[in-house]
Amino acid sequence: MKKKAPFLNREISWLYFNERVLQEAADETVPLIERIKFLSIFSSNLEEFYRVRVATLSRLSNLNDKAKALLGFNPKKILNEIKNIVVKQERKFEQLFQATLINELAQNKIFILNETQLNVSRGEFVRNHFRDRILSTLVPIMIDLEKPFPELKDRYLYFFVRLSKKTSKKSEKYALIELPPDLSRFLVLPETNGLKFIILVEDIIKYCLDDIFYVFNYDIIDAYSIQLTRDAELDIDNNISDKFVEDLKSSLDKRKKGKPMRLLYDTEMPFNMLTVLVSKLKVEAESLIPGNRYHKFGDFIAFPNVGSKDLEYAQNVPLKVAGLHRTESIFNKLSERDYLINLPYQSYDYIILFLREAAIDPKVTEINITLYRLAENSKVINALINAAKNGKKVHCLVELKARFDEQANIFWTSRLEEEGVHVNYGLTDYKVHSKICLIKRIEKGRAVYYANLATGNFNEKTAKLYCDHSIFTSKKEITLDLLKLFNALNKRTVIKGFKHLIVSPLESRTRIYALIDREIKFAKQGKTAYMILKVNSLADEGVVEKLYEASNAGVIVKLIVRGICTLVPGIEGFSENITVISIIDKFLEHARVFIFGNNNKEEMFLSSADLMSRNFEHRVEVGFPVLDEEVRQEIRDIIEFQLQDNVKARDITRLNNNKYHKNRLTTKIRAQVQTYNYLKNKHQ
Repeated sequence: MKKKAPFLNREISWLYFNERVLQEAADETVPLIERIKFLSIFSSNLEEFYRVRVATLSRLSNLNDKAKALLGFNPKKILNEIKNIVVKQERKFEQLFQATLINELAQNKIFILNETQLNVSRGEFVRNHFRDRILSTLVPIMIDLEKPFPELKDRYLYFFVRLSKKTSKKSEKYALIELPPDLSRFLVLPETNGLKFIILVEDIIKYCLDDIFYVFNYDIIDAYSIQLTRDAELDIDNNISDKFVEDLKSSLDKRKKGKPMRLLYDTEMPFNMLTVLVSKLKVEAESLIPGNRYHKFGDFIAFPNVGSKDLEYAQNVPLKVAGLHRTESIFNKLSERDYLINLPYQSYDYIILFLREAAIDPKVTEINITLYRLAENSKVINALINAAKNGKKVHCLVELKARFDEQANIFWTSRLEEEGVHVNYGLTDYKVHSKICLIKRIEKGRAVYYANLATGNFNEKTAKLYCDHSIFTSKKEITLDLLKLFNALNKRTVIKGFKHLIVSPLESRTRIYALIDREIKFAKQGKTAYMILKVNSLADEGVVEKLYEASNAGVIVKLIVRGICTLVPGIEGFSENITVISIIDKFLEHARVFIFGNNNKEEMFLSSADLMSRNFEHRVEVGFPVLDEEVRQEIRDIIEFQLQDNVKARDITRLNNNKYHKNRLTTKIRAQVQTYNYLKNKHQ
């Protein structure tokens, strides 16, 4: 019998990825405040994981045995495995924060104080702050255990409070305190003898509980923090119409009341209090996660650095791109050659300048762009609005179904429409995830097109944190395909028949398979055959099986996968020629790069798509060839740094132990540092 191909469950693989984030928090070479931020990222990641992936598994767990067989795994078994891994990770998290990072803060004369550690003067400072800034925002809800429990909001912080008397336990009362999300989480206390002090809002409230419950005659007040994470999947009809936005708003309201997926609770909470909570909230056993006293740790991304600057990463100065100048026309430059922006190393201003020039250039008549996630104060939006005011036709496809950005995108849609921009809400059955812009310019009486295509969003905020590639081009091979695509998108439809672009949902799978098959053919002929694929996630079964086929044919496959990887490398008969590394570092590796050996005539594609089923079948994605030799070489050099990384790269193996990648190089290669220095030297 043919052996079954090995696949790692995608949820379990994701948890191993989040473990790599936790490794960064444990890495002593990472600056101290940055380590706290990595704890924050770990926590935020896990929160979203429960809201979406665990929520989906929970629904699937109600399927019958026949449906589970079709699914290929037992959801309940995976949910149990998830809980076991998460509980272990939470223990590591707690140990790391309490026993390591708090001690290292103390060594730097920074102290996180709780309510039991305040002296008289600091206690007075805290109480005054509480009465001036916090007390009026808190309204406790008194709990009647005979009545329904109050509805807890998704991801809000709460205190579950017990009021009691020393003389009698029969007169106990319970209460809930909801912490408003706009409360500042950290308070910096007055410095003393060079010592810095920080207290969290939870501990301020605990210190001042008697100010809240003064109307009751109780002498013992116990308060323990809890946080509920709910199912965040939207329940909406696939109906792109004028009614769609209203349906989406309604679904966002429902999201706040989704099924409880995870209850994080302070392990110091007495068992009888926890029992009351669990019974009233109807939380299932696998959703009960013991935590520490501080939940919603994602807020620690804003943990104040009251110490020296070297406790954080030094800010790199955004680099220039040789040949592009702020006072010269980008269109004139693009008529000569393509240009590449490597984010976040090089300045995002070039993308803004491209749009601003289009907005004011008298020769520009039309702008087409797809928008998925936007910055809070978007310069991209401002440029598009100004273009419309200047009489340009602006067609803007805003993807309203961009998860967790729906509310922001609804806002931007309204703003754009008010200013005369033609807004397309997206397609009925597909998310538009491509990152493309096409500008039409009339030169000597004929239409000439200029494009920007990228692996990341038109978002100047994330462009400071995400590693992406963004290409400017006027090559007809690209622009004519883009024109065809935008004509279809503006009619809210999908088409095929592109000559150079690799476009989902109708053609990406067949095109990617064909490129892999070509390498397989060369390998069988004894010719040079290899692939280097860099993605955020690899989870599509068909692609994994195709890569196993390539490996068995002798194709050398090198994968750089930041997150989920369901492929298992190094398995005899399947993946002996496949190696996988994952890089977690200062910046988030977000670029999608596909390199094919092609018998020593190497081809390279960039893409908005990961190698996941949704990117092939349920999204409009655009992959595009890198045609300019200089641009291709620059990306190739950057990829080579990543393959050589022996500081921040981890080996992905069947053991799933996230060991740091070692190689024969005697010098340390840290890809992100190497890339910055390389671009600095090349473009200065």
